[in-house]
Amino acid sequence: MTTSDQPFWKTKSLEQMTDSEWESLCDGCGRCCLSKLEDEDTAEIYYTHVGCRLLDGQACRCTDYANRSAQVEDCVRLTPENVREIKWLPPTCGYKIVAEGRDLYWWHPLVSGDPDTIHAAGVSVKGRVRFSEADVPDNELEDHIVKWPGRVPRKRKR
Repeated sequence: MTTSDQPFWKTKSLEQMTDSEWESLCDGCGRCCLSKLEDEDTAEIYYTHVGCRLLDGQACRCTDYANRSAQVEDCVRLTPENVREIKWLPPTCGYKIVAEGRDLYWWHPLVSGDPDTIHAAGVSVKGRVRFSEADVPDNELEDHIVKWPGRVPRKRKR
């Protein structure tokens, strides 16, 4: 197989990707849009089932993606530079996987050709977001910690 026969994420660095290629690395899981807590002593990340106020928990998409940074003060825009440094990206994140030089999982829409495989594989937040951050005070987030967003699902293989 020649380089030209390989998909762009195997032949280009994150910095070389076009805007549309970069955006397509997002598998649409929605895990990064869950509220997270960090242990100050250990730096361990704890995910919750509380979604960003702009997250549509059924569609697993931001309801105002173009304006998200203006509407959500702590929304982090992923870039080729910061994706390598952010510790809270889930282990299934396409950006993280490609940055580490690994191949995308079979459920990623770029591999499967189907945006619904992310849901069928049990990777997405679809139906798993229990609350919006607008409804849960920060001091109660620890009551909503869940483990699944920090794990690769058992259905990771076809």
